[in-house]
Amino acid sequence: MPELPEVEALRGFLDAHLAGRSVARALPAAVSVLKTYDPPLRAIEGAPVTAVDRHGKWLDITAGELHLVVHLARAGWVRWQDRVPEAPPRPGRGPLALRVVLDDGSGFDLTEAGTTKRAAVHLVRSPGEVPAIAALGPDPLAGSFDLAAFTALLAGERRRIKGALRDQTLIAGIGNAYSDEILHAARMSPFKPVQNLDEDELRTLHACLRSTLGEAVARSRGTAAGRLKAEKKSGMRVHGRTGQPCPVCGDTVREVSFSDSSLQYCPTCQTGGRPLADRRLSRLLK
Repeated sequence: MPELPEVEALRGFLDAHLAGRSVARALPAAVSVLKTYDPPLRAIEGAPVTAVDRHGKWLDITAGELHLVVHLARAGWVRWQDRVPEAPPRPGRGPLALRVVLDDGSGFDLTEAGTTKRAAVHLVRSPGEVPAIAALGPDPLAGSFDLAAFTALLAGERRRIKGALRDQTLIAGIGNAYSDEILHAARMSPFKPVQNLDEDELRTLHACLRSTLGEAVARSRGTAAGRLKAEKKSGMRVHGRTGQPCPVCGDTVREVSFSDSSLQYCPTCQTGGRPLADRRLSRLLK
């Protein structure tokens, strides 16, 4: 799933490629992708693109007075084309969900792999009209997201750290992959309760959160859209590396699987050498 660093890189890529262009056509190819009907999608045709912004994991393309807001979900992606095919896309065929064609013939496709379709496109007058955006927590790379703000956010939390970091209403933009990476950098178990963190641990977690995301954004900046997935994978230390050696200590990276996802961690770096039970609501093995 694209998370804050990849979506930020896509934002920069699209901002550079859409600057000075107008939307010629906006063509939905999957019925499920378009979540709004007023205004209609054709309302942005002829409108100049004036900005590309990001809200957590959401892309926000300003076209005229409207905002084309996109969430890539788990399997969505943006594929740029210097020359878009003239024939309109065939609905219901392949991974194509939406095609946007610009006035110079270039454009991009929103694609979504797999059979479960969760990508979402909203055309709205303000991004705040999208409930998920209105409910987002602060951006963790914002200047105002200092240690005091982070500590205040976590006050009263009773969840485990992994779940808290992934909650978009608490902190915007962090998903399964980067929460694994942040916790590995902080040398913390994903199942440690938030309320058990002391001041030093909160300071460490905040610093690792900012540095992990900041470094990922720096690595991704300027990377072409088609290479961002590979760039993300290459920068991971534990996520997606089950069975491989930890690059810090050499221990074997382990996994805890759930019904629809999994997490990865290093026992030596994060759990005092103890493996976590591989089951839902896992606890440290005794």
